[in-house]
Amino acid sequence: MKSKILFLFFLTLFTLVFISVDVQAQCAMCRGSLESSVSEGSNNLAAGINKGILYLLSMPYLIMAIIAYLWYRSSKANQEKMQKIYQRLKLRPQG
Repeated sequence: MKSKILFLFFLTLFTLVFISVDVQAQCAMCRGSLESSVSEGSNNLAAGINKGILYLLSMPYLIMAIIAYLWYRSSKANQEKMQKIYQRLKLRPQG
């Protein structure tokens, strides 16, 4: 079962990485306003759009980092509880 899930994961990863389609990421209005502002010599709008994109890009990574930290902290606390139980029962932990 585990090997089947691993195979599907790598198949999906392969599909997403190596089979790509060239697309235009901006709508026509956004692209037109950015091109006109850059051609006029003003980079303020383009810089603002780029900062907004970076902000939106960073949020999923920040959320994942917070979840990973909370998971690690919970796992560590659970491990310490198990150690105390083993010490009370005078057993050796397995693993």
